[in-house]
Amino acid sequence: MIATVTLNPSLDEDILVDGLVLDEANRWLKLRRYAGGKGINVSRAIHEQGGVTVAYGFIGGNTGRTLEILLDEEGVLFSFTPIKEETRTNVILSDTRTAQQTRIDAPGPRISKRELERFMKKVRQLRPHPDMLVIAGSVPPGIPTSIYYDVIKEAKERGILTILDSEGQWLTEGIKAKPYLIKPNVHEAEILVGKKLPTEKAVIDAARKLLDTGIEIVVISRGKEGIIAATKDMVVKAMTPTVKVRSTVGAGDCTIAGLALKLSCGESLIEACRLGAAMGTAAVMTYGTELCRKTDVEKLLPKVKVWEIPAKAGANAIPLVIGRG
Repeated sequence: MIATVTLNPSLDEDILVDGLVLDEANRWLKLRRYAGGKGINVSRAIHEQGGVTVAYGFIGGNTGRTLEILLDEEGVLFSFTPIKEETRTNVILSDTRTAQQTRIDAPGPRISKRELERFMKKVRQLRPHPDMLVIAGSVPPGIPTSIYYDVIKEAKERGILTILDSEGQWLTEGIKAKPYLIKPNVHEAEILVGKKLPTEKAVIDAARKLLDTGIEIVVISRGKEGIIAATKDMVVKAMTPTVKVRSTVGAGDCTIAGLALKLSCGESLIEACRLGAAMGTAAVMTYGTELCRKTDVEKLLPKVKVWEIPAKAGANAIPLVIGRG
C-alpha cells in the first residue's frame, strides 16, 4: 500500500474558455472540480491504475467536505486530520483556443499547533502500515519548515520508504532526512545544486551529486525531454512519444505515482521509469487536473523508450549547495 501526505490540499476548479480576453466578460464552456494537491493527485493516479492508496493531510470547512466527497466518488481512500480553517480553492483557467493555462493558487489555511500535533500523531500510527509514503506539495501557514524532515524521519524509523516532491525550503530541509527518492524538475534541481543545467550531461551530473546527500534515487523530470533517474549504480533515461498537450497540471504527480507503484513492489528502476513516464505523459492529454487515464497509459507504455546511460556519461561533478543535517 502507498500512502500520501498532502499538507495543503485544494479544491481545484478547472474553467474552460474559448479565447480568454483580459479586462472583458468571458463565458466559460465548462466548469469541472477535482480534489487537488500534489499528494492527493498521486493517490488519485495510483487508484486509477488499480493500486492501493490512502491519502493523509489536513482538511477543513465546506470546501474540505466537498473535496472528500469528490475523492469518495472516485473511490480514493483518505484519512484526513480536521482543521478549523477552510481548505483552499485553486482556479485553473484553460483556454482551448490558445492551449494556455493560468493558475490562481491560494496560500492555504493556517494550521494551529494542536492541529499539527494531531497530524504528527497520526503519522506515527499509520494504519494500515504502508510500503511507501509519498510526501508532496507546498506547506500552509503555521507549519515549521522542518515538517518534511520530521515526517520522513518518523516514516524511516518504521521502515517505510519515502518519496519527497516539494520545492524551496521544504525540499532542502526534507532532503536532510535522506528520503528514498526525490523528483525535482530541472529548475528545482538547478536551485539545489546552484548551477544551470542546460544539457543532459549537466542533469546527470546534478542527479549524481544529489545522491551524495544519502538519497537512494534521484529522478529529474525534463518535460518533453523525458526523465533522468540515477542511483549510485546506474543512470536511466526514459522518453515518451509526442502527444497533444491539454494541461500540464499534475503530470509530475502522475510520474511519481508510476515510480511509486513499481518501486514499492520491488520492481526495477527501468520499469519504474517506464510506467512513470507513461503516466506523466498521459496526464498532459487531459484537461485541468483530470490526471492520467488508465486506457491512455496502456496505449503509451509500449511506446516509451527506456535505456541505461553508460557509466562515464556526465562524469564531471558540480558543486552541491544544499546543507546536511
